[in-house]
Amino acid sequence: MRRGDDMSQNVDVSCGNVYEDLGIHNAEQMQLKAHLALAISEILQRKGLTQQQAAHILGMTQPKLSNLLRGQFRGISEAKMLECLVKLGRDVEIVVGKQSATGGSLKVIFAEM
Repeated sequence: MRRGDDMSQNVDVSCGNVYEDLGIHNAEQMQLKAHLALAISEILQRKGLTQQQAAHILGMTQPKLSNLLRGQFRGISEAKMLECLVKLGRDVEIVVGKQSATGGSLKVIFAEM
C-alpha cells in the first residue's frame, strides 16, 4: 500500500503490554511472567542445556519447562520463576518502592545477562 491510503486507519497503537491490549484481566502479571520466561530461556540457551537437564536443575518436569519456554506459564507462579533464575545463578532482588498516587505497578529490570 502507498502512504496516504486508508489502511493506516486500521492500526491500533499498543499501550506497551500486549496482554492489556488483548483485554486480559491480569495483564501486568502475565507480562511479568513473559519477561521472566524470556530471561530463563535466554540463560538456558547460553548454557547449552537440554530441556531435560534444565528441568532437573530447576526442579520441574520437562513438559512443564517446555510449556514455560513456549509461553504457556499460567500454572507457574512468579515465585517459582524467580526461584528458577536463582537456580541458574542469577541474583534476584525485590524492591518495594514508595507509595504512588496512581496506584502501584509491577516491573522487572534486568541487569546485563
